[in-house]
Amino acid sequence: MKFRELEKNCRKSTEGFAEHMTLAILGDCATQHLAKAIRGYAYTKEIAMDIFDADYDQMEAQILDPGSELYEKQPDAVLLWFCTEKLYAAFCKCTDRSRFAEEMMEKYKRYYALLEQRLGGRILQFNFTEQDDRVFGNYANKTAESFLYQLRKLNLMLMEEAQLQKNLFVIDLAYLQNQYGMEKIKDAKMYYLAKMPLSTHILPQVAAEVLSVLEAIRGRIKKCVVVDLDQTLWGGVIGDDGMEHIQIGELGQGQAFSDFQNWLKELRKRGILLAVCSKNEEDTAKEPFLKHPEMVLRLEDIALFVANWENKADNIRYIQKTLNIGMDSMVFLDDNPFERNLVRSLIPEITVPELPEDPSQYVSYLQSLNLFETASYSGADKDRTRMYREEMDRKDLQKQYGDYEEYLKDLEMKAQAKPFDPFHYARIAQLSQRSNQFNLRTIRYTEQEVEHLAKSKDHLTMYVTLQDKFGDYGLISVVVLDKMPSDTLFISEWLMSCRVLKRGVEEFIMDQIVELARKNGFQTVTAEYLPTAKNAMVSELYERMGMNKEGEGRYRVSVSEYQAHKTCICQEGELQ
Repeated sequence: MKFRELEKNCRKSTEGFAEHMTLAILGDCATQHLAKAIRGYAYTKEIAMDIFDADYDQMEAQILDPGSELYEKQPDAVLLWFCTEKLYAAFCKCTDRSRFAEEMMEKYKRYYALLEQRLGGRILQFNFTEQDDRVFGNYANKTAESFLYQLRKLNLMLMEEAQLQKNLFVIDLAYLQNQYGMEKIKDAKMYYLAKMPLSTHILPQVAAEVLSVLEAIRGRIKKCVVVDLDQTLWGGVIGDDGMEHIQIGELGQGQAFSDFQNWLKELRKRGILLAVCSKNEEDTAKEPFLKHPEMVLRLEDIALFVANWENKADNIRYIQKTLNIGMDSMVFLDDNPFERNLVRSLIPEITVPELPEDPSQYVSYLQSLNLFETASYSGADKDRTRMYREEMDRKDLQKQYGDYEEYLKDLEMKAQAKPFDPFHYARIAQLSQRSNQFNLRTIRYTEQEVEHLAKSKDHLTMYVTLQDKFGDYGLISVVVLDKMPSDTLFISEWLMSCRVLKRGVEEFIMDQIVELARKNGFQTVTAEYLPTAKNAMVSELYERMGMNKEGEGRYRVSVSEYQAHKTCICQEGELQ
């Protein structure tokens, strides 16, 4: 997509778009073209983007002045752009150059603190494109007195600070420079004439990076890769060539396929589910996963394996239903153009990249698409595939029972409900960003916002973990309760993983909410359901839980009159 197309999008109506977002852009350089690119790119994502684009070089004034337009706008997120050209100008005036990066980071941290205090929203910041004045030549890599040394150090410090500042997200301009080259990303003439550091040719890619982070924060993320086998995961056709002749490792183009498998395995370790969808005999298709010595992926890496002779669109629908995730959170990879076009036409919500004909380009092409942006990461992600495989075992057990309650008893479920704690901040934030279906008000939290809730005297918090005889689900639900006047506790947010639906977990959590209200002296619990395109499944949840409907989407129950539910869940410990 070209910049001119994005400019045209800015003039189109966004009426009817379900998603709205407000972004403030502050820069020490000219930002108006960037603002147009972001607004135009948001249009392609069906997001109505309202942008406050501050005047040129007014970043400091906007942040420091508590009465500035920035704080009047109260944007959802702020994008900071400190350009490399201005950084170099400041470096040239610096007396203690060995501490230049530290001094700049201290200034940025003061800005972060003020933005957090006065806005509390998300902060996005571009890192610095590289620039070497060649004053030291290659020796610049050995002396802290060089600009290149300090610039690279500052980029590293920005990454380290983002680990501490959970509301800070780094947009990687340096990656785009490496990907597209200095000639495409920079326009020296434009900078000298208009103080615009980036070429308009690169602005669509920059806008895409910004939107990918904003979408991830708001829960628009990919959760699963569905992959074909023959000519996609390995070279050759397993049914014709046999396991010993397919290309993996050193055979033919095998290294390209091995590298592709390595990349998929890294996605799996990060928490992305892998599923197989292949036109093959199942036993034949599984053979390389079980026996081939150079196969990188193994069956334990695959959450769901589907190999038959049905059409792939139907098989993908089966995978989506079994894994219980949104179709728009899935990516389908297949070397065959016919299969790609079939799936695109029958399932328009799924993402189907146009894989290159040359397998050696698979990885670089898919990496360039940045399909798997995330706003959080926790150690629990590594176990996601195991959890889904355990779920298959539970479903197999369920088939053996005629009575559903007997099945639930045999699961031997144990749950814990506890207030938010630092160990779980990352997982709580991540679940808020990933949960769309069982999400009563669809509020997204960053780790820093989770920490604030945990420490706030105006809220009560709860997370719930669950395990059974097949394994540990981990943290499966999050509840945030607001202390209101008149002895009322308001359920500000309740979200839950759909993996544990229909097992009495909803009833268990509702009982915990009311008990928590009772212990803390509240007489009434109120709640609200805010409908979205994806959470219709919980539209009647509060009524099923025994609350009284008071109006459109509003519910109330007296703590003294509430009737606790009977479940097959054993509680471990008590929530204080």
